[in-house]
Amino acid sequence: MTLQPETVHTPRLNLLPLAVHHAEEMAGVLGDPALYGFIGGAPPTPQALRARYERLVTGSPELGVSWCNWVVRLRDGGSLVGTVQATVDGREAAEVAWMVGAPWQGRGIAVEAAQGLVGWLGAQGVRTLVAHIHPDHAASAAVATAVGLTPTDEWHEGEVRWRLRVPSSPVAPDVHLRWES
Repeated sequence: MTLQPETVHTPRLNLLPLAVHHAEEMAGVLGDPALYGFIGGAPPTPQALRARYERLVTGSPELGVSWCNWVVRLRDGGSLVGTVQATVDGREAAEVAWMVGAPWQGRGIAVEAAQGLVGWLGAQGVRTLVAHIHPDHAASAAVATAVGLTPTDEWHEGEVRWRLRVPSSPVAPDVHLRWES
């Protein structure tokens, strides 16, 4: 069974299921070359991002694998500021990632968005989360730590594998989340 992303609300953010029409605004959000210092690549053009989003919203061609992608929107001001994603294998495990545009970094947005993602995945029954983080990317490691991931001694393509076993009740008491179908 595959998962379909739902809107997730956190105190300051709305995680909105990715749609092709987000491409133009997100090209601006993801337009700073510094964002690619650890992960490689370059800022996408609106056309390239539109093509990528068309593939992503179509879903994984692999049976039982869900591509769950969200854009992160500020509740106040309404602008898009980043993205979170999960590739879910069945409902047992997910590989997660996050990216927040440079102008919005340092405000706890990535942590809050990742908490929303972890809470939603836990509510869907996903019990193991994995992230791959460059060993020198302190900001991403801080986000991972804040949501409960811990580094392992495993490496994947030059990055450290971080892992979290999600408890049956994944949402921390001080984080109030709700999601909509």
